Amino acid sequence: MSVNTARQQERATRGRLPLAVYLLSLSLFAMGSAEFLLAGVLPAIADDLEITLSSAGALISAFAVAVVVGGPPLAIVTLRWPRRTTLVITQAIFAACVVIGVLTDSYAVLLVTRFLSGLAYAGFWAVAAVTAISLVPPERAARASGVVVSGLSLAMVAGGPAGTLIGYFTGWRGGFWAVAGLTVAGAVLTFVALPATSARGETSVRSELRTMRRPQLWVVYAATLLSTAAYMITFNYLAAFLTDVTRIPGIWIPAILTLFGAGAFIGLSIGGRIADRLPTHALLAGALGILASSVLLGVFARHALAVVPLVLLLGIAGFVLNPAIYGRVFAIAAHAPTLAGATTVSAFQLGISLVPGLAAVVLDADAGITAIPWLGAGLAVLTTVPILLDRTMSRHRLRA
Repeated sequence: MSVNTARQQERATRGRLPLAVYLLSLSLFAMGSAEFLLAGVLPAIADDLEITLSSAGALISAFAVAVVVGGPPLAIVTLRWPRRTTLVITQAIFAACVVIGVLTDSYAVLLVTRFLSGLAYAGFWAVAAVTAISLVPPERAARASGVVVSGLSLAMVAGGPAGTLIGYFTGWRGGFWAVAGLTVAGAVLTFVALPATSARGETSVRSELRTMRRPQLWVVYAATLLSTAAYMITFNYLAAFLTDVTRIPGIWIPAILTLFGAGAFIGLSIGGRIADRLPTHALLAGALGILASSVLLGVFARHALAVVPLVLLLGIAGFVLNPAIYGRVFAIAAHAPTLAGATTVSAFQLGISLVPGLAAVVLDADAGITAIPWLGAGLAVLTTVPILLDRTMSRHRLRA
């Protein structure tokens, strides 16, 4: 361990997280903004490139698929690299892909750059979480990973909308120029502030793969996928729900959606503080909170005074789980965290990617948009199964 790393762990023990943890969160905010702002500029991209809206929508899928399938292999490829080097390189690749994408007039080139940027994003996210917990003592691991992941919730609540707003005044490319600039700045700050690490201390590929055979790890991944789908399915259709069912004027929708992001930030803060000591409690509180919020949204769908605060509570409940999920993954895979962390990222993204298909089943059956929160409630109930199974498996391990 370097002198700088030892000093950062000493500060973390006294109650303060190292500055590098917050810089990693800033970098994830910059890169995550590219994921969320694309939805806001899809019509402009379709018009500019003279393609259909469905073809433009494939740009979202290309990014998501890259994160799901590319994260774990990329983690293996970079396993022997120093973590600071990996973080800087993935940010550089991401920024380069964004720049190429905004400079091109070719849909095919833009599609390829979206896929490659998704790979870089997955690689950064996995290594960033591992790096964050390496800078703090074990009892602060969940809080450190929660701070890093909070960059993603900030991207959802501020980065995406801000990029869309920039694109409104400058054309769709403007928001992506801002993302590229922030990513480059994040890479520079990462290089300056993050302690250098040696690849000699990292685990082997064989050790990482051996760890992935642990059934309990996949139980936690199941909880990750189901819980993510449980709150994101309601969030993705929230605008239509609020306007068509609750009858809230469209001008208020952005502000209400911002409440979800604010709730996510609060949830990460709460979850980060309790997940290290009571991980199962944090996981169950999040799952039951999603269940309660979703059911109440379904029951009081036409009452704005009830729906608006429930959006905030859904954000809190959904993101209370995240620090605990990372805490459980890194506790189970303590000696081989890189591939396990990358697979966690893929599980999150897969949960998001499954949402449109699950919602389509309900909507195509003419159940109406009011059925969406009930589907989220059902997914929340399913989430409790792997959470309780994880607790049972942990108790058996302690007795063994």
